[in-house]
Amino acid sequence: MTEVISEGALGMEPLLYKGKWWHNRGIRNLNLMLLLPLFSSFSNGFDGSMMNGLQSVTNWQNFFNHPAGGRLGLFNAIQNIGGICGFPMAPYAADYFGRKPTIIFGSFVVCIGVALQTAAQSFSFFIGARWLIGFGGAFTQLASPLLVTESAYPSQRAAFSSLYNSMWFSGAIVAAWGTFGTFHLQNTWSWRIPSLLQGIVSVLQVFTLWFIPESPRYQVRNGQDEKALEMLAKYHANGDRDDPLVEFEYNEIKEAIRMEEEAKHSSSYLELFSTPGNLRRMRIIIGIAFFSQWSGNGLISYYFNLILNGIGITTTFDQTLINGILQIWNFSIAITSSLVTERFGRRTMFIVSTAGMTVFYMFITVCGGVYQNSLKHDADGNLTASNTQAAHTFIAMVFLFNAFYAIAYTPLIVSFSIEILPYRIRAKGMAVFNLSVTAALIFNQYANPIAWAHLNYKYYIVYTVWNFFETIYIYLFAVETKGRTLEETALLFDNPDTATNLAARANVHGGHLAQAEAEELEKEKPSHSSQENISDEK
Repeated sequence: MTEVISEGALGMEPLLYKGKWWHNRGIRNLNLMLLLPLFSSFSNGFDGSMMNGLQSVTNWQNFFNHPAGGRLGLFNAIQNIGGICGFPMAPYAADYFGRKPTIIFGSFVVCIGVALQTAAQSFSFFIGARWLIGFGGAFTQLASPLLVTESAYPSQRAAFSSLYNSMWFSGAIVAAWGTFGTFHLQNTWSWRIPSLLQGIVSVLQVFTLWFIPESPRYQVRNGQDEKALEMLAKYHANGDRDDPLVEFEYNEIKEAIRMEEEAKHSSSYLELFSTPGNLRRMRIIIGIAFFSQWSGNGLISYYFNLILNGIGITTTFDQTLINGILQIWNFSIAITSSLVTERFGRRTMFIVSTAGMTVFYMFITVCGGVYQNSLKHDADGNLTASNTQAAHTFIAMVFLFNAFYAIAYTPLIVSFSIEILPYRIRAKGMAVFNLSVTAALIFNQYANPIAWAHLNYKYYIVYTVWNFFETIYIYLFAVETKGRTLEETALLFDNPDTATNLAARANVHGGHLAQAEAEELEKEKPSHSSQENISDEK
C-alpha cells in the first residue's frame, strides 16, 4: 500500500513505521482482521450484478412472469427501500453499541434475508426478502467503513478506507460469474444459487467479527481509554504502550473529541446543517453521493441487458459473459486507484474521473445513435442490416466509461466522506450519505427502464449533459485532504488553523506523558535481549 505523508501530518510522520507492512506483526495482523469489515460492501455489489444477470436468465423471467416497467423497477429498488428504513437508525446503533456489534447485527439480518430470497416462491416473497437484505445491509454499510477507517494504521488509512467501496466489485464479480455459470440449469436453481451466494460474507462476519478489535475512536469517545490504548499499542506498535506513535494518536484523538464537545450544538441530525463548516461538508457529501448513482452508471449496473439488446447483443451467453468481464475490469481499476489515493490526492482523482466519464458517455451516446440509425428491416419487420462496428465500439466506450468511474467514485466516495466528518457527527453524516445514495438509486431503478422504453439511445444525452454539470461542481467544491491524519482532516472545514495546530497539541501532551512515563520506566528497564526482540518486530 502506498505510504505518502505530506505537510498536514508532519507531526506524526517521523513516528511511523517505514518498512513493508507485512514485515510488522501488529500492522499485518490488523490488516488481515480488517478484511472482514472491508468486505461488507460485497453484498451491495453482489445485488446490482445479480439483478442485472438474472434479467438475462430465462427461468427467472418465466418464474416471475417477465417483469417489466414499474414491476421490474420494484424488483431492483426494494433492497434500497429497505436500506432507507435502516439508515436513520444505524448511526445511533454504531455510536451507542459500537461499530463492531452494529456490523454483526446487520450481517445476521442479511443472512435471514438471503435465506428467504433463495427460498422465494412468489413475487411478494422475493420482494420481502430483498427488503430485509437492504434493511440489514444499512447497518453493515454504515458501521463497516467507520471501523476500518478509525482502526487502520495511519499510513495505511487512505488505501484501506478506499478499498472498502472497491470491494463492491468483489460481490459484483461473484454474482456475474455465478449467474453465468448457472443460467443453463433448466430449473429454478439457475437463479436460486446466485441468490444464495449473496450471503457468503454475511455468514462469515456473524461468526468471526467477535474476534477483531473495536474502533479506538469509539472507545475514547465512550470513556474506554484503557481499551483504546491497548488496541493502539497492540496493533500500531506491537504491544509497546510507550511508543511515541501510540501517545501521539491517543492524545490527538482525545484532543479532537474534546474540541468537538466544546463546539457542539446538538445531538440530532440538525447538527449536520447547523454551522458553515458542516454545510460545506454536506455540500460535498450529498453531491458525490448523488453523482455516484446519477452519472449513467446505474443504467449499466442494473439494466445492462436493455443496453445490450439496444445494440443487437441479445443472447444470454453473450450478455452474462460481457457482464462478468466488465466486473473484473472495474474491480482491477478500483483496486489500483485505491492504492494510489494518497499519491495523487482526492481532488485530482475526482476531477479526472468526472471529466473522463463526461467524455466517454458522449461517445456512448454517439455510438448508440449510429447503431440505431443504421438498422434496416424488410417488409416483415426482420432485421436485414446493422452497423456492427458501432456496436463493438459502443462496448469499448462502456468499458472506458467504467474505468474513469472507478478511478474516484468507487474507491473515494465512502472514504472521503468519512475523512471530512468529525467523530461526533461521523455516523450521522454517513447515514445522510447512504440515504442520498439510496434515494438516487431508487429513483434510477424506477426511472431508467421507463425512460429507456420511451427514449432509447437518446436517454444517453441526459446523462452526458448531467456529467458535464458534475465536472463543474466537483471542480468548484472538492477539497484536497491528502497527507493529514483523520482528526486533522475532520477539522479542516471548521478552521484550517485549528487542524494544523491539532498535531502540535498532540505532540505537546504526548511529550509530557512520555517524559513522566519514561522516568517511571527507568526504574524497570527491560533487558538488552528483549529490546532487540522488540526492535526486530518493528
